[in-house]
Amino acid sequence: MKTPALDKIRERMEKSLEAKRYEHTLSVAYTAANLAAVHGADTEKALLAGMLHDCAKCMSHKKQVALCKKNHVKLSELEAAKDSPLLHAKAGSIVARETYGVTDEDILNAISYHTTGRPNMSLLEKIVFIADYIEPGRRRAKKSSDDTQVRRLTQIRRMAYRDLDETMCAILGDTLNYLKEKGGSVDSMTQTTYDFYRQHAGETASANN
Repeated sequence: MKTPALDKIRERMEKSLEAKRYEHTLSVAYTAANLAAVHGADTEKALLAGMLHDCAKCMSHKKQVALCKKNHVKLSELEAAKDSPLLHAKAGSIVARETYGVTDEDILNAISYHTTGRPNMSLLEKIVFIADYIEPGRRRAKKSSDDTQVRRLTQIRRMAYRDLDETMCAILGDTLNYLKEKGGSVDSMTQTTYDFYRQHAGETASANN
């Protein structure tokens, strides 16, 4: 697999992102590589996908939307909304391809779906999605109380090195419950992804009994 030089990408990321976002980027990249090593995925691809997962964060909402329209990338209503926390994922996959020269579709998909997930994700996609949630810089999970949040995040971190599908289900379920409690909007893809992994987890449990 021919990939752009990681050291050059790291330099560009440091220049284009705010300091805290850059620290998060590095942390996700190394967490993704660790998860890849444990679960038998390509560590180089995981490192690169983690490094670029937020590469569009430095762009304005207007530029992100324009970039997606230019490349005929369909956006959900929530993704296209102003100040959307989801839009940068799909915009980022375009930036990774056009600006950083990434051609590997698995890496591009991992970037594109690291916010909402999607049913039947590849191993790399799940790794980047989970790494973004559990990286060491995160202080709490999405739960109602601070104490519960800290304990839950510790639990999910342990789970991630044991079972990726179970971890996907846990993260998505917690996220949906948190958004509903706070009255936040839920992207349909997030709900669809949760339903997929909840069913998949149930089928796996039945098969093991």
